[in-house]
Amino acid sequence: METTQFCGVIFDLDGVITQTQKIHSAAWEKMFNDFLKTYCYENNLTFEAFDRRNDYLLYVDGKPRIEGIRSFLKSRSIELPEGNEQDDIDQKTIWGLGNKKNQDFRHIIQTQSVEIYQSTISLIEELKKKRIKVGVASSSKNCHFILEQSKLLHYFETVVDGEVSQKLHLKGKPEPDIFAKAAENMGLFPHQCVIVEDAISGVKAGLAGNFGMVLGVARSVDGRELLANGADTVVSDLSEINYQDMHHWFEKGINYYSWRLKYYGFHPAEEKLRETLFTTGNGYFGTRGCIETEKDDGIHYPGCYIAGVYNKTPSMVHHKKIFNNDLVNCPNWLPIEFKIGKSDYISPFQMEILSYKQILNMKKGLIERSGIFKHKTGKITRIKIKRFSSMENPHLAAIRFEIIPLNYADPITVRTYLDGSVINNGVERYRQLNQKHLKFISSGKEKDYVYLCMQT
Repeated sequence: METTQFCGVIFDLDGVITQTQKIHSAAWEKMFNDFLKTYCYENNLTFEAFDRRNDYLLYVDGKPRIEGIRSFLKSRSIELPEGNEQDDIDQKTIWGLGNKKNQDFRHIIQTQSVEIYQSTISLIEELKKKRIKVGVASSSKNCHFILEQSKLLHYFETVVDGEVSQKLHLKGKPEPDIFAKAAENMGLFPHQCVIVEDAISGVKAGLAGNFGMVLGVARSVDGRELLANGADTVVSDLSEINYQDMHHWFEKGINYYSWRLKYYGFHPAEEKLRETLFTTGNGYFGTRGCIETEKDDGIHYPGCYIAGVYNKTPSMVHHKKIFNNDLVNCPNWLPIEFKIGKSDYISPFQMEILSYKQILNMKKGLIERSGIFKHKTGKITRIKIKRFSSMENPHLAAIRFEIIPLNYADPITVRTYLDGSVINNGVERYRQLNQKHLKFISSGKEKDYVYLCMQT
């Protein structure tokens, strides 16, 4: 695969270059709470203050000012007229609130010095020595103003901020428009550039824009959340990365990770889609990417299908017998369960999930999972799983299942089995049809294996 040339880095402003996030959150807090007190009093409602951390991160951070106001008001079921950009700061419109926040923010900037992340400036200086182009893309209409006040403007080839976005009708994050425009202004393609972001909406924009590298800075957001939403790598401060690291990513990293589909965190609503995407097979049989410890429970759906194994069974639908030919869900060969000490067998996903990630290596046809789980007794266990289907032997598949106690020394009991009780339960609209296709014939065990014989 041809190496992509590394030519540019585009930085977000707030939380990456300057420490204006605290000023922003303070200005948002003052504006919203002044408004909410009056609004709740006039409408006989209980006042619930704007939370400087949670509300700011959920509804405001990384978004254009007006979009942030709409988002927060919607969370409180408050409707206000839109107004327009010329609205006075005392008008009860979305634009009026935006103008009030901006006035408060600019006043703080003009009367106090803006704190700067010196590690970011050091990285920018190193990049410029290597003739890497550097730009800024920010949702803030105050971006140019802040860079001028901070005497940083001379570092950047381009600044695409809220003013530019409004003039050119660019969409805000998580859309990639402002980053793509910054790359264009520097004469570069997105895949030649690194995006540096500290907000979830920003890393989503980098992912959506197909940028060469999305670098997350975990200051106000958990690094795992940044990874889960599109960051290629995460640092807590930009002193942890340099030009050589970025250059190496473009030389080797993109090629390596382009073959890998990865997910961070466990999200029940997304699990069936992920299982489908993680299906592995060899042309003779295929197995859904269901986690080995789980059964068909509405969240997970184990499925193993063999080429040509269909079954036609009768079903009664509206008092009429019909026949449907189904691709049969064959016995589940995945189940692996364990218990700690004398406890019951329990799914790790019924424990507290401290971390979890899963990767599909499409070059090797290998599923890799790892997670750390905390039992109600306080015992913490790391689980590492690898699984593949053999291309050499079409009848062979394998699982490596590692259980690593992290804070205890109790015995661990493991059991595995073949599950012939599975049914065709994956498609909701077919559930009124006969779902049972397997008839038990025999089972048993020999020296080092167990077997199960079923018949359609």
